[in-house]
Amino acid sequence: MAKQWFVVHTQTGHEQRVKTHLENRIRVHNAQETVAQILIPTEKISEVRGGKKKIMERKFFPGYILINMDLTDESWYLVRNTPGITGFIGPGAKPHPLSEAEVAKILKQAEESKEKPIPKVIFEKGEQVKVTEGPFTNFSGAIDEVYPSKGKIKVMVSIFGRSTPVELEYWQVEKM
Repeated sequence: MAKQWFVVHTQTGHEQRVKTHLENRIRVHNAQETVAQILIPTEKISEVRGGKKKIMERKFFPGYILINMDLTDESWYLVRNTPGITGFIGPGAKPHPLSEAEVAKILKQAEESKEKPIPKVIFEKGEQVKVTEGPFTNFSGAIDEVYPSKGKIKVMVSIFGRSTPVELEYWQVEKM
């Protein structure tokens, strides 16, 4: 039987501890062949605090972990009786595996955010922002264009009475 991905509900905020408990139980019960991988899907986000850009990790699904495993009575019992796990996700008593497409999407999203952290704040065209960093500090203006893949925006600021487009990074501005 091929291994499949299952979603397991845990106590929120204790995902890492639950993963460690489960890995220890797998080792003790010699179930490495049955359970291939335990994953806590996370993404990197960038945020500006006190004028400094910080990269943080955030869980996609707080309170859930993904497990790649052969579902047998023994493996189900092993996972289900791990401290901190409240149960498998799925209709009825039998856990329901994720589709390959769902797993691929989650893994792709996690990989992309590791390469280029996504901003915690999302900007939209027409929003008013104030520049907090760089040569245009304390200027304000309206967002003309948003470039989410680059993490930049084009802001129309008034310089000497003229509206001028200025390209800035997300962390250089804050919403008004």
